Amino acid sequence: MERHDNFDALRLAAASSVIFSHAFLLSEGTEAHEPLKFLTGQAILGIVGVFLFFVISGFLVTQSFFNTRSPLRFAAKRGLRIFPGLALCLLVCTLLLGPLVTRLPLGAYFASGKTWDFLGANLLLQVEHNTLPGVRFTGFPFGAIVDGPLWSLPCEVAMYGMVLALGSLRLIRLPVLLALFAAGIACLWFDTARSPYLIGSIGWLLGFFVAGMILALLPRAWLVDGRIALAALAGLIASVPLHALILLFPLFGAYPVLYLALSPRFKKLPAARFGDLSYGLYIYGWPVEQTLLYLTRGQLAWWQLFALALPLSAALAFLSWHLVEAPCLRLKPGAAPATKEAGGRGWRGVLPPIP
Repeated sequence: MERHDNFDALRLAAASSVIFSHAFLLSEGTEAHEPLKFLTGQAILGIVGVFLFFVISGFLVTQSFFNTRSPLRFAAKRGLRIFPGLALCLLVCTLLLGPLVTRLPLGAYFASGKTWDFLGANLLLQVEHNTLPGVRFTGFPFGAIVDGPLWSLPCEVAMYGMVLALGSLRLIRLPVLLALFAAGIACLWFDTARSPYLIGSIGWLLGFFVAGMILALLPRAWLVDGRIALAALAGLIASVPLHALILLFPLFGAYPVLYLALSPRFKKLPAARFGDLSYGLYIYGWPVEQTLLYLTRGQLAWWQLFALALPLSAALAFLSWHLVEAPCLRLKPGAAPATKEAGGRGWRGVLPPIP
């Protein structure tokens, strides 16, 4: 897991921010007292963490496409990154967590079609199937949801498909990406995430991912300019009083994220010393918090919930990484530096091949 950047540290911070924000929602039934929500009235820290994930993913996955020998190998690599860890998490929720919490007799729980529907549907990324029979952790509106953060996984996989399609058609070019970026901003403006259809959430996150893709086309020297980073940060800060933090984050927030990851000004943190735990933290944080509230009958304040949930989620992420994710990732097809970008011009990668 040797890295020469701070992407791992940023992803750990993003995953931790999701657990932090959910501690308010799950323990209090509202996000009103979450610090960033309280300060801006627009967004919680956890959703900003999701934005970070998509910007970073857009950057690294685009690099991965250029460094992969074939579209099929690229698809295999992306699938091995998402599905083994997800499958383990769903099995834990279905076979361990569900029986612990359900009010049904165990025989009825395992005989219920809804139990196996939860497992099968979520493996197919039909994440709206997010309850188990007889399972309710708290009395709050989200008290029956088993794993809320799974909502973003179909969007992530859709973005992988977009990179695969554009790359195969040799359309990862700046004009195409700028058009997609504009479409993503429009989706934020019209708040398509409120749509009951998956395409609404995909569109809502499109601008963040494409911002990372655009930055992946630039030489590395262009991504570590402190003056640009400060100007972008100023724009991001100015978006708060304009009540446009979410709308303008793809425009002003993506560059500072890449700057923090790549700039030689910052010490490279050994965030992957114990493995790449960010994905596990992200998908285990919510069920761990729900379980803690169930076991304590909802008697945990947000800070107590976060303080307990973070290390417990990290322990599960550690086990997931070493028992399932890392062994499966070792099956990924090999990568070789690409010599041409999808648009036909000489490709100048800004990072080593993505593992």
